[in-house]
Amino acid sequence: MILDLQKFRYKLRSLIEQYYEKPLVNLFISIKFTASKVTILGFLVTLISSFYIYQGSFITSGIILIVGSSFDMLDGGIARKTNTASNAGALVDSVFDRISEAIIFISLVFYYLNNGSENNFEIYLCIFALVGSIMVSYIRARSESLGVSGTAGILTRPERLIVLIISLILNNPIYALWILAIGTPISAGIRFFDSWNTLRKK
Repeated sequence: MILDLQKFRYKLRSLIEQYYEKPLVNLFISIKFTASKVTILGFLVTLISSFYIYQGSFITSGIILIVGSSFDMLDGGIARKTNTASNAGALVDSVFDRISEAIIFISLVFYYLNNGSENNFEIYLCIFALVGSIMVSYIRARSESLGVSGTAGILTRPERLIVLIISLILNNPIYALWILAIGTPISAGIRFFDSWNTLRKK
């Protein structure tokens, strides 16, 4: 089942890259946008989306987050296409990705703090979702530094964004929080044991 989900994820990613990412990469290059500018622009758009989450305007925030996540997908493509990819740029991209994701969950925490949360349940879901999301990304980064791919599991950053966006547009982020609070720790566990098993056999 997990392998089937992985194949579906890779196929979907390939289609997005071919029909969405590449045309937009070419557009931004033509108007002289660098990868760093796109990274920062995506971060700023995510900040705006987070403000609307805090205000409880979930549909608006979801629409804005679509724009922000689009920029997030393009910076790497622009860097590769213009031969400006660097370790420094990759570091900036990764750090801003983590900060952007954390800000979204933090804005949800403040929304529930200000608008009532039964037994703080939604807040606990936010915390589990945030920690799980960070661990999924961290385990891949650490695995790659040790010489293995670390790509096993699901609910990587693109899937997490899709879940969040759909839930926000449906005007109920609790759907995303349930999925991510349960799914990201499981995905992190799968990724950890896959990398651990690969390293153990080396």
